[in-house]
Amino acid sequence: MNLERTWQAALRLAPGVLILALIQVCTVARSAEPGSSAPAPVAPVADPCPRSFAAGDVVQNPPALFSSNGVLNVRFSYQHRIDANDPGREILCFMTPEGLQNPTLHVNPGDHLIITVTNNTPALPLTMTVNPPNCGASSMGPSSLNLHYHGTNTSPTCHSDEVIKTTINSGETFQYDVVFPADEPPGLYWYHPHVHGQVEHAVQGGANGVIVVDGIENVQPAVSGLRQRILIVRDQEIPGEPEPVGSIPAWDVTLNYVPILSPGDPGVTDFVPASLQMQPGERQFWRVSNSCADTILDLQYVFDGVPQTMQLVGIDGVPVGSQDSTQPGQLIPVRHFKLPPAARVEFIVAAPPASVQLAQFITRSVDTGPIGDNDPQRPLATIKLADVADAALVHGAGAGVGANHGRDDGRVGVFSAFNPHQRRFAGLSSAPVAARRTLYFDEKDDASGETTFFMAAEGQPEQPFDPNAPAAIVATQGTVEEWTVENRTGENHEFHIHQIHFMVESQNNFEMNGAHRAPGVTGQYLDTVEVPYWDQNPSHPFPSVKLLVDFRGPDIGNFVYHCHIAEHEDKGMMSIIEVRPPSVAGNSASAVRRIGASPAVGSLK
Repeated sequence: MNLERTWQAALRLAPGVLILALIQVCTVARSAEPGSSAPAPVAPVADPCPRSFAAGDVVQNPPALFSSNGVLNVRFSYQHRIDANDPGREILCFMTPEGLQNPTLHVNPGDHLIITVTNNTPALPLTMTVNPPNCGASSMGPSSLNLHYHGTNTSPTCHSDEVIKTTINSGETFQYDVVFPADEPPGLYWYHPHVHGQVEHAVQGGANGVIVVDGIENVQPAVSGLRQRILIVRDQEIPGEPEPVGSIPAWDVTLNYVPILSPGDPGVTDFVPASLQMQPGERQFWRVSNSCADTILDLQYVFDGVPQTMQLVGIDGVPVGSQDSTQPGQLIPVRHFKLPPAARVEFIVAAPPASVQLAQFITRSVDTGPIGDNDPQRPLATIKLADVADAALVHGAGAGVGANHGRDDGRVGVFSAFNPHQRRFAGLSSAPVAARRTLYFDEKDDASGETTFFMAAEGQPEQPFDPNAPAAIVATQGTVEEWTVENRTGENHEFHIHQIHFMVESQNNFEMNGAHRAPGVTGQYLDTVEVPYWDQNPSHPFPSVKLLVDFRGPDIGNFVYHCHIAEHEDKGMMSIIEVRPPSVAGNSASAVRRIGASPAVGSLK
């Protein structure tokens, strides 16, 4: 939804809702800080959300902040501006007082990430009441804010990674204290707003950044000392909103805010990619986040059109083979990697030989289904050989902003000794299964053609997401469950669950529906996985993934699972799960319960 449509929707609201909005805006900023005193507001920063890169520019790592003595303190001003090139588009960002935009946040296992954030965006009418218990404001709307620490195995409680009841409205200040587990795997995570109904707008506005849990060199020494590239792919509306057909995608993308310009003619492929620099003969460690709202990526590294090997190091923050194998885990060679919205992948690549005429990092064409978006093949970056220093590839390297003292994230640390303590999911593959469930994605059109999206559990009525609804699933802390997640629609969906990871046991019925199983993910520990579309043939079973879902961690409470195509999530494809301690749940981890089973396809007519 662009800014113009947001305001039009707001102005159609009833007068009572407008009064509620005015009352909320005029209220003294609510403090949600743990303890007795309110956090000091973060003042707006002048000229926020700079997007000054041009097509073809050299990609730099984002600015970075590092924890010190177990704590990373960050102050964010959530701000906006209107795109000078597209007056209907609102650009959004998190700015530090020093002027850093959406910095990379480096922490270590066991650290506290303390973020104080003030919502300095203009107030829009509040459209939904959130029932107690509240975490912050009790009403939300198009200008509301909260933060999700995606992929982190952190607590779903207020002031931590809680998104159902946490609301920060315009003019309000809130403080998070997110405690990373001591056994958190080292790898790539990310942060973004997660207010229901507003995720697509905020993420396409660019308000997101990545989190790096440091120490991967002591779990996978193959990356020791390598130059690392933090690569964030974001999507956004195409000016003029042309029909997405042929080589015209549904959404434009950027790489670290360098725009990849799309062609204006569906019959041509004159994309303008960014530039990535590598020294001749070097290997680099690329850490890629698909921070798009809606765009599915299928990454490939090509020399003169020939796919090259990418050595997988980590997926969704977990080093491959690190949890159940003898260290180090074996790298996984792939020639392409399917990266759903919100997923991350980390891999090693080698610089092209001087004889190569054109080396590129591309996303292949993705068949998203008969009713899905158009995601054509396009280059993300052209590789340029250059004798370039580390500092030239890192934003503000050596500037010593805040507590960094000149540190930057241009290179991975050097291996010192194997770290055996980051095996949070060890033993998952052989753990007893406490329950088996069938979940599924579904869509229904009403008489007006409006589509409602459902994240449903077999045996329960289909309901769009409601933050005031009870949990659709109740699980027991300390157990493992096996979930089969089916896609019963004509477009791809991306399953994501907060707070925990799952192990992908199998990808089923993909080929007969015209899709292919994603390489490199079976047997690995993910927080986001794609389930491709059903071809609508009644004789074909639904595509599905079978997952071992890990509730053995200490966290209890309510959190969500959903499709991470943000448009689908915003329109209802999300549900709540409650994890209860064993003393409350009264369930035995050894008593296998089967909850729901897929009906015959013919019975869905």
